[in-house]
Amino acid sequence: MFTGIIEAVGSIQKITSKGKDIVLTIDSGKLDLSDAKLGDSIATNGACLTIVELTVNGYIADLSTETLQRTAFVHYKSGQKVNLEKAMLPTTRFGGHIVSGHVDGLAIIMSQLQIGRAIELWLETSASLAKYLAEKGSVTVDGISLTINEVEGACFKLTIVPYTALETTISVLKVGQFVNIEVDVIARYLERLVMGDRAVQRTDVGGLTLEKHAESGFLR
Repeated sequence: MFTGIIEAVGSIQKITSKGKDIVLTIDSGKLDLSDAKLGDSIATNGACLTIVELTVNGYIADLSTETLQRTAFVHYKSGQKVNLEKAMLPTTRFGGHIVSGHVDGLAIIMSQLQIGRAIELWLETSASLAKYLAEKGSVTVDGISLTINEVEGACFKLTIVPYTALETTISVLKVGQFVNIEVDVIARYLERLVMGDRAVQRTDVGGLTLEKHAESGFLR
């Protein structure tokens, strides 16, 4: 679990292909890994990755086919800057919002405008994810907890304050670039809750159902 408050900006040192999967070697920059151990989770541009090896200046993590299909990692190259956040502790000050590190999909940057010292971004995402976005609600963009200031269809506006731009990768994003987004998990739970009884109706997966398991004696 994460908060979306970025602790450091790191960079991808190496991308190694392993069949359909890849292995990332990350330079963690100023992120303190003195308390990190194998198996720990680090949100890397919003994706919860597991440390499989600690290096002198960072860590190594595996990316599965599922992660590659849902994230912008397929577009990344060595040298790519990434936002980093270690998993939150029970004593962590909760400054952002509830972030699982499970990227839902992508958004594309449609426009970028400097307004005073702030940066105004308009992004567009898929219709399947846009329904979870609400004005003044929260969204995670490349691991950053941000407030949505306006929504128009599948497009949404973000206003980035100078500190966030300075301490994250926001300042290097370009129009036309894809970013990872995670919608507010509360919106997902609410959607399933309002479905009521329809939520437990399921298709017959492979011919197996709970009832058929019971009939076959697998459930007592």
